[in-house]
Amino acid sequence: MSLTSGESSLLVGAIFIGFALAELISTRLFAKPGQTRNDALVEVASIMMLFGITQPLILLAVGWLGDHFAPQYRDALLGAPFWQALVLFLLFEDMLQYWWHRASHSFGWLYNLHRAHHNGQYMSVRLVYRNNILYYAMMPSLWMAGVLVYLGLGWFYAGYLVVKQAVIIGAHSDVAWDKPFYRIKALSPLMWLVERTISTPATHFAHHGRHKSDPAVNYKGNFGNLLFFWDVLFGTAKITRKYPESYGVENLPPATLGQQLLWPIFPENTDMDAVIPGAVAKG
Repeated sequence: MSLTSGESSLLVGAIFIGFALAELISTRLFAKPGQTRNDALVEVASIMMLFGITQPLILLAVGWLGDHFAPQYRDALLGAPFWQALVLFLLFEDMLQYWWHRASHSFGWLYNLHRAHHNGQYMSVRLVYRNNILYYAMMPSLWMAGVLVYLGLGWFYAGYLVVKQAVIIGAHSDVAWDKPFYRIKALSPLMWLVERTISTPATHFAHHGRHKSDPAVNYKGNFGNLLFFWDVLFGTAKITRKYPESYGVENLPPATLGQQLLWPIFPENTDMDAVIPGAVAKG
């Protein structure tokens, strides 16, 4: 039985809230180490824009474009078997996001659109949807997901989204679900397979680590979202089963609130010693 889009959204919301509650109980959800007054503003604005405006508008835009320029393809894949739908989404949504994410760490102008996601000096569910507003509007995988839905694979997307978001949310939460399994020697072979297949806290925390000199950090790799396998396949994987000492951005001037949410409308700060209003850590 397929999920409806509403059921999918409710399940994703429940997963997010579940991890948030776990952080609230054990790791101080609203008082993370090194957080600033601007962090909450960036996170709230990002999540509201993504789910309230950007994602719905992309789906509407793809539908409008399809109906005007290629109406014969609406629901063309409606009868596709499960395995074909899975392959299409893994290749044209998840792998495409891997390359978009990788490009975001390779080109300075694109990193400015992605930097807000790394600016937080902590790991948390709060970071999952934290990005420049324009970053999501330009994200190719969101547009391609809209195309696949237009082609009739909305029934698959609803369930796929739940699985993918569960992995991504779990990979950002500082209630690291993988840590207990690494302590159980008998589970080591299983975890060897898991950590090379999907993103885990250990592999994704490495991507958010602050200092390149930290052996557990790999901020120029570990780009996978649902599948960490893309990193293994394309040579950007680093697996240590350890967690960085600190998180955030290394060797760049502090970012203003405007820069984090709407660069290039708000210009990049270039002053390494700048004191950014609202960016003073809470005591």
